[in-house]
Amino acid sequence: MKKHAAFFRNLNLGRPNCPTKVQFEEAFVAAGAVSASSFLTNGTMVFTTRSVTQSQRVFNGACEILRKTCGFKEPGFIRTIDYLTQIVTLDPFAGMESSGVYACCASFLDTTHGLSAAQLPLESKRRDVKVLQLTDSEAFSVSIKVGNTPGSPNAFLEKLLGLPVTTRSWNTVVRLVQKHA
Repeated sequence: MKKHAAFFRNLNLGRPNCPTKVQFEEAFVAAGAVSASSFLTNGTMVFTTRSVTQSQRVFNGACEILRKTCGFKEPGFIRTIDYLTQIVTLDPFAGMESSGVYACCASFLDTTHGLSAAQLPLESKRRDVKVLQLTDSEAFSVSIKVGNTPGSPNAFLEKLLGLPVTTRSWNTVVRLVQKHA
């Protein structure tokens, strides 16, 4: 058995064109997952398959079910729990000066190609987002409150790359790994 996490963009349980928790979990089970458990209300699903190779098929099937049942059409990104455990162990925010930081964030996307570690840290024009580290498919950043508004790593990365992105608080990723690893 292999555990995976799916991180969906713009999915908030119970909102218009979004599933309820029951619909969300049932979509994954109907698509072939051995088990499925929504984590929080932000469009994060932990699901189990019999093998790693089944994960994309189950994910695609669940996405089709969600499209048909509630009109949800946003992308999502799959990671194994083992992979997320490795990322948490690396602790991309260790040793960082946290004064002025509103939130530490992990952004998930298909690829960070187009960005280079040599460009880091990348900073938004408002200086309310700083991208500190990259993997091939994640960006680790901080959101800084400028005036009354914190920066959006998601919006910054989508504009920069022209690709869909979904972002979670770093603490959400850590708690997910603690619960499901």
